[in-house]
Amino acid sequence: MTPETKYASSGSVNIAYQVFGQGEVDLVIVPGWVSNIDTFWEEPGVVRFFERLAAFSRVILFDKRGTGLSDRITETPTLEERMDDVRAVLDAVGSERAALLGYSEGGPMCALFSVTYPERTRALIMIGSYPKMLPSEDYPFGRALDAHREWLELLKREWGGPVGLAQRAPTRMSDQRFRQWWAKFLRTSASPSTALALSTMNAEIDIRHLLPSIQVPTLLIHAVGDKTIDVRASRYMAERIPQARLVELEAEDHLPFAESADEILVNVEEFLTGTHVAGPVDRVVTTLMFTDIVGSTRLASEMGDARWRDLLEAHHGAVRHELAVYRGREVKSTGDGFHVTFDGPARAIQCACAIRKSVKAVGLSVRVGLHTGECQIMGDSIEGLAVHLAARVAEFARADQVVVSQTVKDLVAGSGLKFEDLGTHALKGIPDSWRLYGVVAD
Repeated sequence: MTPETKYASSGSVNIAYQVFGQGEVDLVIVPGWVSNIDTFWEEPGVVRFFERLAAFSRVILFDKRGTGLSDRITETPTLEERMDDVRAVLDAVGSERAALLGYSEGGPMCALFSVTYPERTRALIMIGSYPKMLPSEDYPFGRALDAHREWLELLKREWGGPVGLAQRAPTRMSDQRFRQWWAKFLRTSASPSTALALSTMNAEIDIRHLLPSIQVPTLLIHAVGDKTIDVRASRYMAERIPQARLVELEAEDHLPFAESADEILVNVEEFLTGTHVAGPVDRVVTTLMFTDIVGSTRLASEMGDARWRDLLEAHHGAVRHELAVYRGREVKSTGDGFHVTFDGPARAIQCACAIRKSVKAVGLSVRVGLHTGECQIMGDSIEGLAVHLAARVAEFARADQVVVSQTVKDLVAGSGLKFEDLGTHALKGIPDSWRLYGVVAD
């Protein structure tokens, strides 16, 4: 029987979700590329997979924005927005802390959630997943560029049929009933243009720099013969996620509810039911923003104390208004600037651009720097190399410019934000060189 479908509000978007099972562990399933939580229940193999999970957990299943029964949207969703959707669903079902299971494209978003909200993440499970889709010089086993282009052409040409089944579940290719279900599942999950846009956006994801910051217990499962995502992607993550456990399956299906479902379920159950409660969270990955008024010393001297104080109050009011709109948390004010944290990089960039505009209206210019990284929580403050790096990025910016690190740029793939490559630079007191980008104003 299909569970009741309900909706959670994530900003202005409605997210469809289902809850089933009575286990003690809350388990959020984050589907891959596309999904439809009703059509899932038309395939017996998927039903068996879900029911087995429900035997030892309370399963929370949802359709990501733009797919399935959730609101269809005009813009491609970012990892950050999808992460907010998970938070909205958790709030709607009254779950304070849950394990996250993401397969394929669902994995990177789960990893990002786990480092952004470690206090709400009991454990992380990634099945047939990856930190980066396409190859690069330092990551040679991503999907070949030619293969990715062929995949996009196949989507355009054959959407409506069982597209991609040969790569995702080769053992089910001769099962006509499964082929028909897969074709319907895809059609009810996304329109052709949405499927194409999501595939394009997913290819831009790169969360490699977050892997060492994952604090929660982590299980990686991957079929050695997976034709969609190379098993070396999970081996790469296992080497970089502290104390991660990697299980390699002697199989070739990419979908978790196909050939190796029973083996996957045994490993997931053992992992979750044996998970220990983590200690207090003292580290978190966050997006940091530093702002600075350009020429503040000169202006204060020219204007005099009273006029400068009035202008500073107008500046502070403008900044704090935008922080409230974009959910920025003020760490401290430095007199002529602000130190702020955000739980999402795209929202941080949008806030920075809004601050630049609002401050300009009161007659001031600011420079803004953004970086996403791991910080140590020290009471109401935060410390760590990432804080110093963000401050140095701000110092690099010119008047009325928002500058971000490559880390930030990589995390906002698909957001529509545009950047100007500013090159690689050594930042004072910061190890290594860093590639910086200027945000292109609308």
